[in-house]
This record gives sequence, C-alpha cells and structure tokens, in this order.
Amino acid sequence: MRLDHVSYVTSHDQLADTVQRLGSRLGSTFVDGGVHPRFGTRNFTLPLQNGQYIEVVCPLDHPATEQTPWGKAVSKKAQEGGGWLTWVFATDNISKVEEKFGRSAIEGHRTRPDGSDLKWKQIGVNEIAESRELPFFIQWLTADHPSQDGKAVAAIEKITISDSDQLSDSWFKTEILAGLNGTNLEFIDPSTNDGESGIVAVDLITPSGVVRLD
Repeated sequence: MRLDHVSYVTSHDQLADTVQRLGSRLGSTFVDGGVHPRFGTRNFTLPLQNGQYIEVVCPLDHPATEQTPWGKAVSKKAQEGGGWLTWVFATDNISKVEEKFGRSAIEGHRTRPDGSDLKWKQIGVNEIAESRELPFFIQWLTADHPSQDGKAVAAIEKITISDSDQLSDSWFKTEILAGLNGTNLEFIDPSTNDGESGIVAVDLITPSGVVRLD
C-alpha cells in the first residue's frame, strides 16, 4: 500500500481558475483527466514525484453526481467552497481491503481527451463522507498512471490533517503510515479547525522552495 494521490475539490465554474492557480504555484501544469461517467465528476491532474499526483476534481450536472458516494462527496465539498477532500492509497491487492470493509470495491474509469481509458477499483469512499480524515483505497487496473502525464517537478513533503484520534479509527493505520514513503504527517486538533476533520494543508517541495496549499 502506498500514497497515490490527494484530491482537491472546486466547482465546475471555477475549475479552470483553480487549475491555473495551483499549477502556477507549483511550477507545473495540470492535464485534462477527463470525465468520470459513473460518478458524475471530472478532473485535472498534476504529476508529482514518487509516483504520486494531485487531482483537482469538480462535480458535474449529471444524474450520477447525487447518486454515488464519490459524486455526493465532491458535490458537498464544492458547495462548502471547495478545498482538500481526501487522500488515496493504492494497493496491488484490494481484496484484503474488501475483507475488512465487508463489501466489494466498485469499478471506476475515465476517458482522457486522447481517447485512452484509465480503469481502477475503489473502496472506502462511503466512510470519508463522515470521517474526512480517513483515506480511501484503489487498485489500478490499467498500466497508465496519472503521475506519468507530464513532467513531475514537485513532491509532497507533508500532509496536515485535523484528527484528534490520529487515524486510530482506521483499520489500516499501520499500512497507511508505512505507505507514506517519506511524506510527513502532522495532526492538529479539530477544535483549531472550526471543528472539522480532514486534510487542512499539503506542503510540497518545488524548484522554487516549499509551497503550502491549504
């Protein structure tokens, strides 16, 4: 299990501005990731070092947006003003994760503008609706990975998370900590974050120095 990507939400109207603003701060360029037809969302991705990436995702005016856990989570965050939604860990064997959750992972896919299709399985999105400090989990089913879309110049240095329990509610705390691959975690008490749990900020090392995205 390893840290795969972090997800930042914006509205559809602000998608272009958000992608340009974040990309400019990181000295890199987002690429159009395409639409997630099953979830009613679309994204742009920015490659990072260590096989990771940032996703900027927005809800669409689509029936699936309010009918799927991911679509609803993205839509709700966008209505709250956007910002960091979640972090995601990839595994080569999602069946072990499925056993803990007691249900099957669901398949997702998105078609890039060039026509290529990315496919994966994901599980744990239901839980982030109420516990935003927790990550969810995916297994890639295609060889292509968004970290390969473009030149990676930045790397995640630290993720700051509002969670008084410091992931003790997760069945996978040990695996999560082992899969950070050098990324630091900083926990703050939700009382200092308007009582909200979840990702507060992500610090990235760039050619111009450390950039904090909050």
